[in-house]
Amino acid sequence: MFLLSACAILNAFSQDQSSLVLIPAPVSQKMMTGHFILPRSIVIEARNASSLEQSVQTLKTTLSRSTGYAVSVTSQASPTAAIHLVINSTPDPSLGTEGYFLTTTIKGVTIRANQPAGIFYGVQTFLQLLPKEIESTRPVKNISWMTPCVAITDYPRFSWRGLMLDVSRHFFTKQEVKAFIDQMVKYKFNLLHMHLTDDEGWRVEIKSLPRLTQVGAWSATRVGTFGTFPAPPANEVRDYGGFYTQEDIREIVKYARDRFVDILPEVDIPGHSLAAIASYPELSCTDGADQYKVRSGEKIMDWHKGGGFDALIDNTLCPANEKVYPFLDKVFTELADLFPFGYIHVGGDECAKNFWAKSDAVKQLMDKENLKTMEEVQSYFEKRVEKIVESKGKKVIGWDEILEGGHAPNAAVMSWRGVKGGIQAAKMGHSVVMSPTTFFYLDYMQGDAATEPPVYATLRLNKTYSYEPVPDSVDPKYIIGGQANLWTEQVYNTRHMQYMLWPRSLAVAEVLWSQKSKKDWNNFAARVEAAFPRMDVQQVKYSRAMFDAIISPKKDYNANDSIVVDLSTEVHGLDIYYSFDNSNPDNFYPKYTGTLNIPKDASWLKVITYRDGKPIGQQINVPVADLKRRAGLPDK
Repeated sequence: MFLLSACAILNAFSQDQSSLVLIPAPVSQKMMTGHFILPRSIVIEARNASSLEQSVQTLKTTLSRSTGYAVSVTSQASPTAAIHLVINSTPDPSLGTEGYFLTTTIKGVTIRANQPAGIFYGVQTFLQLLPKEIESTRPVKNISWMTPCVAITDYPRFSWRGLMLDVSRHFFTKQEVKAFIDQMVKYKFNLLHMHLTDDEGWRVEIKSLPRLTQVGAWSATRVGTFGTFPAPPANEVRDYGGFYTQEDIREIVKYARDRFVDILPEVDIPGHSLAAIASYPELSCTDGADQYKVRSGEKIMDWHKGGGFDALIDNTLCPANEKVYPFLDKVFTELADLFPFGYIHVGGDECAKNFWAKSDAVKQLMDKENLKTMEEVQSYFEKRVEKIVESKGKKVIGWDEILEGGHAPNAAVMSWRGVKGGIQAAKMGHSVVMSPTTFFYLDYMQGDAATEPPVYATLRLNKTYSYEPVPDSVDPKYIIGGQANLWTEQVYNTRHMQYMLWPRSLAVAEVLWSQKSKKDWNNFAARVEAAFPRMDVQQVKYSRAMFDAIISPKKDYNANDSIVVDLSTEVHGLDIYYSFDNSNPDNFYPKYTGTLNIPKDASWLKVITYRDGKPIGQQINVPVADLKRRAGLPDK
């Protein structure tokens, strides 16, 4: 009677497909009548118990700690089991290795898949069907632990669904990396790219090269706007940073693999190598490298307006120095043993060549090898590196610069400078991971610059969600997936790291997992908003910039030295209110209905968004002088 009453009450709720808050969206979902209610004694039937250990453990831990219910597991057929995990005896070709069928009825839950990974992803979906309190780490009372009755078919669009965490610019501990993995698997990511080396730190122990972590892992403590600090005095204590021992790496790799995540290690060469050169100065082309120190956030590159750059100190490995290649052989020998994934990332990006151009050794190399340009010099280096990596049984992947000057023949390419490099690589027959700055760079600001920690560009949630990884002009078989990157120059701690990841990583997850035909911004935005309370329970920090006003100043061509301002929102259905009189607007202030002319003597524009008479976005305050600068008017 209790079950029938509960179902009768809950049938009053919408049975619309959109009532499911699932991210990423599955291939198909069918709502059915009724709800499944967790029994107080939960039995999980897992006949392939050993291969399904992680899925079982995830269910046991999550269900027991939040409900307080008893959870047991059986490997035998059980008429009392509430949850059935089933590996198909005959594989279903539609599911592949990561797909699953999930069915919830009044009587129970069944997840079927061809492989354990599919069961694991089905478990993540099942947990999203339960109330948000399922994410609590302590028992929650007075909750109806139920899910809607549904039938879901699901499988990924792309096999490479990655997030990159830069642990070089700021070091994140083993425990913090594990927590990162825990969050990414909830949304079916399967690749963690660890950016392990850069100018600011070498983060992985190489036992045959101990100075890489004795020296290269440590810098001077600085807090503030990275890239603007003065160079530390030579005698300043260098105790900021850290590194992963080889045992740490093995532990992280196992933790990830248990959750069906591969880890891609990156050693960024030949540029971005100051930590290596500070440890072993003989790897440089440049005299005086023995005085170099690991970067602590001081300026080391001269970025030219309109593109291009030069290094202020030589942060490159010398391609003409034969000591470099045995060094790299040692590094890749140990990395290949630590990371079972089939690829090693060799960087290749932003390699400043101004010191190479002054090097007699590089000039001699160019004469010997008939190299005409500095790009060909880097290509010479990349080809030698590829042979070293392949000798360890691994394949090379690098940033799209590795194509310049002649490509490494077997390398995969990660396209970051927009999509052009990915298109070029695919047309040359290379496997490509799409990772363009314009859509997938998570270190960019998420909202208005007046409210965000300063970064040189903005990337909003709807722009990330709009990305289509397969360009029209290439064969889709060469686009193996995509990846979003979190560079951490301006990310000092885990809470800010989370803020930069979420919710944009939800958009990335859906772009890479869900079918192209499923994309619908308004529907996705509603699901993201519904997911925020779940993240609150998880105590995960996230950005609410999707609710903020977008402020777009532009020159007023009808008046000299004047601007007009357009306001808009990412999320539909919001009202924008504003003031120019220095006071703080609410919904009794003027409502935005069209382009704003700025009053002659106004010094501030203040805006706020409302929905249904209640504030939803944060108030944004921008000096009119800043608006003029944004519009390209000269300072006066």
